[in-house]
Amino acid sequence: MALLLLQRRPVAGRALLVTGSGCPGHSLCRSNVQEQTRRQVALLNATAQDLFSLYLKCQGEPFSSDTDRLCNPSGIFFPAFRVNRTSERKEVMVAMYKLFAFLNASLGNITRDQEELNPTAKELLDRLHNTTKTTRGLISNLTCLLCKNYNIFQVDVTYGESSKGKSTFKKKQQGCQVLRKYVQVIAQAARVLLPHLSPP
Repeated sequence: MALLLLQRRPVAGRALLVTGSGCPGHSLCRSNVQEQTRRQVALLNATAQDLFSLYLKCQGEPFSSDTDRLCNPSGIFFPAFRVNRTSERKEVMVAMYKLFAFLNASLGNITRDQEELNPTAKELLDRLHNTTKTTRGLISNLTCLLCKNYNIFQVDVTYGESSKGKSTFKKKQQGCQVLRKYVQVIAQAARVLLPHLSPP
């Protein structure tokens, strides 16, 4: 399980993928881990835009009408994703782990804020919880694949900025920016990762 830290600013860390000094071997992995990972990435990609749209709807004005300006993600930190379909599989898996460790922490941040700001928005909260659950499962599967295939049990990761102490508007905006960037990056991640996970 990854060690996830929420900080007030982007912070580097080392995610401990497994306990002990090395990988525990094949016992960590389910027999269908590759197929399960492929399905999780496909599911996250298929539901990302709907999550973003629902998030916008629940934030109300001015987010619904001024989305391009208020939700522009250019000013926020997001892990670099510089792999492509021709990248080595190991490189792709490490990049994926960094991306989803960051995303998992960010989803926790957004969910906490929405539970405070929109406690009656059941559909949004359910989708945030489901996305977080899928992301955690994906991190677990990536942990397994990195250990099993490459004996990698530690990955340097960076987590985004916490929204604690920010104004209501800033909390809504940060969630909006992160989710918009997520829509863009998960589509790219799916294009890159899925061919690496396809059955031979």
